[in-house]
Amino acid sequence: MHPYIIIAINFFMSLSLLIVLHELGHFIPARLFKTRVEKFFLFFDIKFSLFKKKIGETEYGIGWLPLGGYVKIAGMIDESMDKEQMAQESKPWEFRSKPAWQRLIIMLGGVIVNVLVGFFIYIMLFYSNGRNVATGSDYEFGFGMPPVLEEIGFEDGDQVLLVDGDTLQIADNLVHRFVYRSVEVVTVLRDGTPVEISIPDDMGDRVFNADIMGPLEPRFPFEVGEVEEGTIADKIGIKPGMTIVEMAGKPITYNTDYTEVIKYVVNDSTPFEIKFQNKMGMVQSKIIDFKDNRKRIIGFRKAPTVDYVTARDVDYSFSESVSEGFTHGYWTMRDYVKQFDYVFTKKGASQLGGFGTIAKLYPDTWDWTKFWERTAWISFVLAIMNILPIPALDGGHVMFLLYEIVTGRKPGDKFLERAQLIGIFILLALMLYANGNDIYKAIFN
Repeated sequence: MHPYIIIAINFFMSLSLLIVLHELGHFIPARLFKTRVEKFFLFFDIKFSLFKKKIGETEYGIGWLPLGGYVKIAGMIDESMDKEQMAQESKPWEFRSKPAWQRLIIMLGGVIVNVLVGFFIYIMLFYSNGRNVATGSDYEFGFGMPPVLEEIGFEDGDQVLLVDGDTLQIADNLVHRFVYRSVEVVTVLRDGTPVEISIPDDMGDRVFNADIMGPLEPRFPFEVGEVEEGTIADKIGIKPGMTIVEMAGKPITYNTDYTEVIKYVVNDSTPFEIKFQNKMGMVQSKIIDFKDNRKRIIGFRKAPTVDYVTARDVDYSFSESVSEGFTHGYWTMRDYVKQFDYVFTKKGASQLGGFGTIAKLYPDTWDWTKFWERTAWISFVLAIMNILPIPALDGGHVMFLLYEIVTGRKPGDKFLERAQLIGIFILLALMLYANGNDIYKAIFN
């Protein structure tokens, strides 16, 4: 099966599950409070639906537009904009007839379910799989450090040991800590000696602006692995088993030396020399000209020649899994909220992605652990996005309900209808922008 098909199946399976659970979060308290639910739909059924069946007072169905789902609760101003129903006298079973605290619980139900689902998945993943741990000292040759980290005192080969006195369980996640959390001091092992590095307050902004958002690259001696046909490497005669000796005048000892040259030394407009050695010790030299920004497909896999990392699997009891799951879930949500500091910048807005970006998070092979990891993360994301105080989202309804509870005055139906329309317009604009970014990147990158 094609990898793209597997990604699409993973994405729609995860999204469908989370949508149904989210809507159940509204449906169940609504029914508990004897509020009539007229529709329960996975995906939107604009004009027509793929399937529908009425059971009792509720019509259950699957729409054709996979942009979410909904429950239509009687007597509520929502995306259906059912003005005819709202113009009639309120009935005891309608949403608008219920006390504000009951309406608040109904509206918070979806977000609460998404949060609980995220925690539950993480707990079960820790219980069933444990955790793969690789601290700084487990990486024999340390890490390659990008220039933005070298500027504050890091060096190639540093083994990351402690962050503010705590062991970093997954050492290559150092940059993640800088971007999303406050870090004051990092302790590294350098040539067998612990070295403390003070971290500036704006370190998160520095690495974000430098486009250094992923994990650190571990260092290791390497040889050429698989060479992709038709790439620069293939055209100039690089073969599996060869070693790269020098690039652009820089000696290449580790894979990160190669990465540094490609990313930070050479440019698209200036040809450079690459020297490579075959297994017989013969050195060849070729000139490379990237021209049309072809750096990323120079075309071979860097194959380690030695074992460079000693990772360990840590198993957890169920009680330990609960603790680890809640801790991991908490930081997952907190880190995601921190992203909003960067979204509202020119660079952050340009990186905003839609369904394509989310789909790429899923594995392109059948890997249930990764599937559930992504599903848990998306569940938290849905909870956070839905609780934003934007009309048409759960958070917008919650905002108006809290106003009613505090002031004792209920916003008028006309006001709520206008707010709902404004909210729908904002959401559509954001959706078009985010998915437009995906299309633009797919075409031009």
